[in-house]
Amino acid sequence: MTFQPHVARIGSGARKVLALHCTLAHSGAWKSLARAMEGDGVAVTAMDMPSHGRSPMWDETGDFHDLVTDAAAGLLREPMDVVGHSFGASVALRLAIVHPDMVRSLTLIEPVIFSVALRDDPGAVDAYDAVAVDYAAAMEARNYPLAARLFNRAWGDGTKWDDVPERSRRAMTRGIHIVPACGPALIDDSKGFLRPGVLAGLPMPVMLLRGSETMRVIGVVNDGLARRIPGARNRVVPGAGHMVPITHPDATAAELRAHFATAPADAPDPAETR
Repeated sequence: MTFQPHVARIGSGARKVLALHCTLAHSGAWKSLARAMEGDGVAVTAMDMPSHGRSPMWDETGDFHDLVTDAAAGLLREPMDVVGHSFGASVALRLAIVHPDMVRSLTLIEPVIFSVALRDDPGAVDAYDAVAVDYAAAMEARNYPLAARLFNRAWGDGTKWDDVPERSRRAMTRGIHIVPACGPALIDDSKGFLRPGVLAGLPMPVMLLRGSETMRVIGVVNDGLARRIPGARNRVVPGAGHMVPITHPDATAAELRAHFATAPADAPDPAETR
């Protein structure tokens, strides 16, 4: 599949940010955060993944993570601060590994890189699997409306499904089919995040961010990544859950503001300082 994503640009500042959304969201999910950073000279570029937002449907051929990563890499036309949420954080991490000269700073918000937890605390993954049994059964039956409902219950912002606008329910149902295709990268480490030396070699400032009320497995992932990435900032937003950049944009903006200050826009090319 040749994928041309829909791209949204929010703000017109000099500091360029590439933002990668979570599964079942879209580029518009970054609007509140971008507004919270209007005074910081930030310009956000956000794309819709396949089967999300205004981008075309994924035809279920090829490697989904490769498809999204390649499209995101095409937007890195200059060094940018790369911010990823959930699945988008796994893409952001891969961009930083493959294109370190184009990633000025890296922020991973609630990354669902379960392979880290499987190494460090498999019980955290088991605990998630235990509450996701009905969702897994719905996906197996290809009952996508039910699967989207149950996925939203686990990973959403707490809004009950019947209270979610119909347009949003349709959009989430449209995108749910991509979730199994994310497994090799997120669970099996098919992209080699945990290969020796990979994370230790990241040259740019890195921040890990999560909500205090998120799932246990996310805490294990963030702590595990922080141990493996020298100098990584490991931050927690009080009172927030998995959807922290959407539910707590001001607190997220404050964390990003402090993080961006560690990577000035006129800083040397990280590839030249290694």
